[in-house]
This record gives sequence, C-alpha cells and structure tokens, in this order.
Amino acid sequence: DRRSPGTMEDKRNIQIIEWEHLDKKKFYVFGVAMTMMIRVSVYPFTLIRTRLQVQKGKSLYHGTFDAFIKLRADGVTGLYRGFLVNTFTLISGQCYVTTYELTRKFVSDYSQSNTVKSLVAGGSASLVAQSITVPIDVVSQHLMMQRRGEKMGRFQVRGDPEGQRVVAFGQTKDIMRQILRADGLRGFYRGYVASLLTYIPNSAVWWPFYHFYAEQLSYLCPKECPHIVFQAISGPLAAATASILTNPMDVIRTRVQVEGKNSIILTFRQLMAEEGPWGLMKGLSARIISSTPSTIVIVVGYESLKKLSLRPELVDSRHW
Repeated sequence: DRRSPGTMEDKRNIQIIEWEHLDKKKFYVFGVAMTMMIRVSVYPFTLIRTRLQVQKGKSLYHGTFDAFIKLRADGVTGLYRGFLVNTFTLISGQCYVTTYELTRKFVSDYSQSNTVKSLVAGGSASLVAQSITVPIDVVSQHLMMQRRGEKMGRFQVRGDPEGQRVVAFGQTKDIMRQILRADGLRGFYRGYVASLLTYIPNSAVWWPFYHFYAEQLSYLCPKECPHIVFQAISGPLAAATASILTNPMDVIRTRVQVEGKNSIILTFRQLMAEEGPWGLMKGLSARIISSTPSTIVIVVGYESLKKLSLRPELVDSRHW
C-alpha cells in the first residue's frame, strides 16, 4: 500500500481519518442526529445505574434487572425521567468530538504515536465536555431520583395541590430553584472534581484501548473482514476495560452530586464503612450493559460519520 502525502495515517492497515480530511458541515449535522438517537436508546440504563449507585445497600433494588422491571411499571416516563434536560448534553457531545479531533491534530506535531495522540486528546476532550455537562448532569440526576412513594437524593419535586403531575420543565425549574436555594451557583458544579477524576481517565484510557483492540483483532480476522466489524467489537471491549478501572470514582461522583456531599474522601470513607470494597463496584454491570450497545452504536456511527463526512476528493482514495 503506497502512501501519498495526502492520504490517511495507516495504523497496521486500519486507516484513521483525521480532522483535516473531514467536511465539517456534514460532520456536525450527521453528528447531532446520531448522538440524539444514541441518547434515546441508552438513557434508561443511565437512569438505572444512577439509582443503583445512590441507594443504600439493596434497599430498593436487588440489581439492574430488578430496577428495570420496577421502573418500567411507571411506563415510559419512569425510564426517561430527566431526559429532556439531559438532551442539552448534545452541546457537550459536539464540543467533545471537536476537542478530540483538534487535539489529535495538535499533538501530531510533537508525536506520531497513536497511543500518545489518543491519550492526550481523549483526556482533553473530556475536560472540555465535563465543564459543560456537570450542571446538566446535576439537574438530570436529581430528576432521575424522583418517584412517587420513594425518597432518594436531597430534593423532592413538589406536585401541585390537586396532586396533578408537574410538567417536565416545571420539575426542572423546581429542582434548579432548590439547588440554588441550598447551595447557590456552586451547587450546579457539585461533584465537578469527582466528574473530572472519573471521566478524564475514562476517556483517556478508552481511546488507546479502542485502537489497541482494533489492531489486535485486525491480526486475527481474515483480510476480507471489513474494518467496521472489529472496530464495533473493540469499542465495547475498551468501554468495559475503562468502566472497570473508573467505576469506583463513578460511584463516588454520583453520591457527591446526588447526596450533596462536599468531600470525595469523606464520601469514599463512608461508602467503605457502610458497604465495604464491593460498594465501589455498584452499578458496574448496569454501566457495562448500558455502555456495550451504546459503544457499538457510537463506534460504528462515529467511524461511519467520519467516512460520510470525508472531503469529496478523498472518498475513493482509500480502501475501507
């Protein structure tokens, strides 16, 4: 495979499409639509994971499946509490991919190592995205905790006097008012440091592992096997690896945000005292279950998105 100056980086015969090869307008339009579809499909599992991590011991649910059955009894709304607010994270999603691709481009001036580029770009993208996501997360997590007859988290949405249900953004405004009253503006960034400590390593680890697994699978698969197949397998493998490594911090982050704690260390100590080391693995299966289908869709979608967004003159220049 002779390489000409304008062609893409060849990573053990898996081509990585870089930022300069993309038609940016297509990239953003397709990207928003794709992200929205993914959010709709995985949101129920995000909600279940959050509730599992916040509950004390097994006071409400015995596990992921039990939580799913109980919440499904409330109808679609039971599994999509806080979803409308959560859709605002679409903005952070676009900021994430832009930062990731631009940082890769910047780092390539200093290092040609794909692992170094992936590690630095993944961590940087997560830092930018989390700065936008945390306030949205804090509000949507409190909405996830709402359920009749249950008291989880610090704030309860107050219904109207006739016992009617409050409309979605009415609940959101109510929760935001309560956060402001209790904690001021800082309340919206509760758990920010814990979020950074969860998601920066998660993102920094995911990208190098993703490329590593794809590379290993390319050796094992027959030559005719389309690259998208082993990219689709290596995505969930990388996600599971990253989830196992960062789940303890994810449990602490969720508790800091939902229970209004100020100290990561105190939250960790309390969790260890109440539930022991296994407490740090709470919600891991829900996290892996939610990340597996979503990662397959994200990886296939993202790689396809980059192919669809290739500048016209490059479309036929490579074998996919």
